[in-house]
Amino acid sequence: MIRTHEAGSLRKEHAGQQVTLAGWVGRRRDHGGVVFIDLRDASGSCQVVFREEDDAHGLRAEYCVKVVGQVRVRPEGNENPELPTGAIEVVASEVEVLSESAPLPFPIEGGAGISEEARLKYRYLDIRRQQVANAMRARSKATYLAHQVMDEHGFVYVETPTLTRSTPEGARDFLVPVRLQPGNWYALPQSPQLFKQLLMVGGLERYYQLARCFRDEDLRADRQPEFTQIDVEMSFVDQDDVIALGEALIGRVWKETIGYELPTPLPRMTYAEAMSRFGSDKPDLRFGQELVEMTEFFAETTFRVFQAPYVGAVVMPGGASQTRKELDGWQEWARSRGAKGLAYVLVGEDGTLGGPVAKNLSETETAGLAAKAGAAPGDAIFFAAGTAAASRDLLGAARLEIGRRCGLIDESAWSFLWVVDAPMFEEDGEGGWTAVHHPFTGPKPEWADNFQDHPGEALAYAYDMVCNGMEIGGGSIRIHRAEMQQRVFEVLGISKEEAESKFGFLLEAFKYGPPPHGGIAYGWDRVCMLLSGGDSIRDVIAFPKTASGFDPLTGAPTPITGEQRKEAGVDAKPKADA
Repeated sequence: MIRTHEAGSLRKEHAGQQVTLAGWVGRRRDHGGVVFIDLRDASGSCQVVFREEDDAHGLRAEYCVKVVGQVRVRPEGNENPELPTGAIEVVASEVEVLSESAPLPFPIEGGAGISEEARLKYRYLDIRRQQVANAMRARSKATYLAHQVMDEHGFVYVETPTLTRSTPEGARDFLVPVRLQPGNWYALPQSPQLFKQLLMVGGLERYYQLARCFRDEDLRADRQPEFTQIDVEMSFVDQDDVIALGEALIGRVWKETIGYELPTPLPRMTYAEAMSRFGSDKPDLRFGQELVEMTEFFAETTFRVFQAPYVGAVVMPGGASQTRKELDGWQEWARSRGAKGLAYVLVGEDGTLGGPVAKNLSETETAGLAAKAGAAPGDAIFFAAGTAAASRDLLGAARLEIGRRCGLIDESAWSFLWVVDAPMFEEDGEGGWTAVHHPFTGPKPEWADNFQDHPGEALAYAYDMVCNGMEIGGGSIRIHRAEMQQRVFEVLGISKEEAESKFGFLLEAFKYGPPPHGGIAYGWDRVCMLLSGGDSIRDVIAFPKTASGFDPLTGAPTPITGEQRKEAGVDAKPKADA
C-alpha cells in the first residue's frame, strides 16, 4: 500500500506515530511561513502542517499527493470539534505529488451555486464532495442490507434478460436494432414483470433481483430513463405475506442505515380513503390540512361553479393575509396543472368572508362555510368543483403546496403507510377501460367472479408502500388462472389474437400448473434518496442524466454514422414483411 493510514482514521491515540497518507489537497491556508492543508481521502480529512513553506509551495487544490509525517495533538485552542480528526494534525516531513490537477470548474469544498449541468458534466469531481460521496455510501450500505434480508428469507437471486421483446407496460420502450436479423429489434425491459412470473411457474417460489429498468417517458424533473428497483416475487402467498416481507426489508434498511425504527405493522389506508382525505394515492401524513367534501353543503347553491358532481375544499392557515399578487399566483399555479383556476374565500379576522366567490354565496352558505371547512379567522379556503377525480387531484396538489409554503411539513419525521384496494380499471377516455396497475394484477377475492360486470367498481389485490408522500414500492397478487386472465383481457378490449401476440409466451407457460403468486418492487433510487436526505434521485445515482435524458458527461445520446446505421439494419425491413 502507498499509505499506512487513512486520513480520516487518525485520533489522539496516534500521536507520536510516523504515518504515510495519500489523498487530495483540500483547503490550503498560509500563515506566515507555516502552511496548513486539509488532506482528504475516502475516509475523511485531516490537517497537515508544513513547517517550511517551500515544501508546500507547489501544492494546489485537488493535487493528488503522498505525505509522510508525524501525528501530534493540536495546540490547545486550535482543536476543531466539528471534525473527527480535529484533535490532531500531521507535521509533514516529506511530500510527493502523485498527480497534478488543472484549475477546477467549480470548488470541491462548499459547492453552493453550482449548476446541476456543471456538476453532472464533471461528475467525477462532484463525487469528491462529501455530501455526494456520503449518498453513494448510503446507497451501498442499503443495498448490502437488502441482500442480507432477502437471503435470510430464502430468496433466490436471478438476473433476467436486458434484451427482450417489446411488451406494453405503460411507457414507450427503448429499442435496440439487431444486426444479425436486420429489421428486427430488441426492447430494453421496463420491468422484469413477465420474467419473474415465469420464474414462479418454474418453481423457484422466491425470487428477487436488483433490476435495471428502462422507460422512454416524457420529461419530468425527477425521472431517469434508466433506473433500479428491488424486484420481488413469491409463490403461495397472499397480500399480508408480501406486506410483511416489505416491512422487514424497509425496516432493516432504515434501522441500520439511519437508526430509525419502523413502527410495524404499518398503518393501511384504502385508495378511496386516501383520495377522499388527501386527494392523492400517496398521501403525506406529516401534516394535516385534509380535504373537506362540500358537495352536500352546496347542494342547493345558486353559484353555478359549485353546481357540480363534487365540490371540495382545503384550508390554508393564515392565507387571508396574502396579497392580490399572491392570490393571482395561485390561479397561475392551478392553470399550470391543467385546471381553469382555484376558487377561494378569505376569512377575515372578524369572521367575515371576502374574495370573489363570497359575493356569490347565500347568507346560509356564508354563515356556515368557515365552520364546515374547518377554517379559522385569517385563513383562506381553496375550492375545486367538477368531477371527483379531477377536483381531488387539484386539491391534493394544493394541500402539498400549502404545506410547503406554510412550513407545515415536519421534515424530521418519517411517515410510512400502505395504500391498498386500488381500482382494477380506469376509463381510457375513449369509452373503454385500461388497467390501473397492469393486466396481470388480480382482483380482490370478493371481486374474483364478477369484476368484468362492474369494471368501474372492481378493486385490485394491490398494495403500495408510501413514505413521506412518495410511493417507494408497489405490487399485487397476480392472476394465475387462464380463465380469469381472459376475462381481464376482454374488459381491456384485448382480443385473443392480440393477447397471444403480446403475451403468448407467458400464457403458454400458464398452461402448466402455475402457482398462485404475487410480488412487489421498490424504486431503489427513490429509497436511497430518502435515506440520504437528497432532493432528487440524481443525488444517489453515480452518473445520472438530466431531466431531458441528456448526459452532460459523455454527451449521450449522440447521432450515429451512416455506416453504423446500415450495419445495424436500422432501416431494414423484416424478412417476413419484405
